[in-house]
Amino acid sequence: MGSKIEYVDSSHLYATNYVRNSKAIGVLWAIFTICYAIIAVVAFVTPEWIGDLETEYPRKFGLWQVCKADEVEDCKGRLDDFLSINGLVFKIATVLVGIAVALALFTICAMLLFFFCQSTTVFHICGWLQLLSAAAMVAGVAVYPAAWSETSVQETCGPTADQYNIGRCHIRWAYLLAVIGCLDGIVLAALAFILATRHVRLQPDSGYPPPSLYKGEVNNAYVTDATSVSGSRKSLALQPVLIMHPHAPMDMDTYSHYSGRTARSKHGIYANTMHNYQL
Repeated sequence: MGSKIEYVDSSHLYATNYVRNSKAIGVLWAIFTICYAIIAVVAFVTPEWIGDLETEYPRKFGLWQVCKADEVEDCKGRLDDFLSINGLVFKIATVLVGIAVALALFTICAMLLFFFCQSTTVFHICGWLQLLSAAAMVAGVAVYPAAWSETSVQETCGPTADQYNIGRCHIRWAYLLAVIGCLDGIVLAALAFILATRHVRLQPDSGYPPPSLYKGEVNNAYVTDATSVSGSRKSLALQPVLIMHPHAPMDMDTYSHYSGRTARSKHGIYANTMHNYQL
């Protein structure tokens, strides 16, 4: 049996490399999804959104907590007692960011579906969860400055504090962390949809024959030593035959046994006497 050859297409190589890169990007997406959930949880529970520690009433404000920064830190506001949260706008911002945190945690749980469902379906589910989580986070961050007109905020930040005017207070690190979480959620949602929609098949349709054919059958210009010029490997049983006159000069007219007789050959010197010589 002759050696077999395999056909490698450039599109096949591109598809293989793309799938490998997609897996690497998918792993990075999963890692940053977990990071996004951690960012959302930290921003939600930390009372470090705004505050001023150098005034007569030093306080730090979070979503649902107001902490007095005296010798002993005293925080007011509890999630299990929703009415204890200071102000209506603080309550709305707490609900919005809480929804973002819950959706981020559900996204991590949804990644377990990779073991049971197709990756395209899982990426779509996670993408929608992350998009809704990012939207809720953006809404909470955008609504939160409207609570700066509360009495407790004005006591700390001064009488100039008003909606979307922080007065003498400063934006603290938890609020900036929530803003970063908004951008992170949007980017991760977009990446999830890209990974869900941009996929290629490892074996694209092509016009190539199967790789079980012998060499010399696809490309006639590529033949081995055992292959005859008059046929491929399948026709090795047929020997090439050339018909020629035994005493005729080499420049005389000759014709093959497989060619038909023409008007020129009827009147030649080979019309009656012919000898077969196998080469």
